Amino acid sequence: MEKVKVYGADWCGPTRRLMMHLDDLGVAYDYIDVEHDEAASQWVKDQNGGKEKKPTVDIGGKILTSPSMQKLEEVLREEKALA
Repeated sequence: MEKVKVYGADWCGPTRRLMMHLDDLGVAYDYIDVEHDEAASQWVKDQNGGKEKKPTVDIGGKILTSPSMQKLEEVLREEKALA
């Protein structure tokens, strides 16, 4: 399983909540702050019709934009990142 990647911003409440939820679940992830990474910002825009939506999550190539915690856990299970 490829590591989960979370694209967001330090000031973004939904990004922080999603990362805390991943921490609680024990799921390893890489956090990419789009405010400080122009290439990451462009990637997020490319995934979201030109908009920089936060958080955008890449789970084994499946892209989720501002997912609910239920949807996040569902995809993590599908991708074998969560038991």
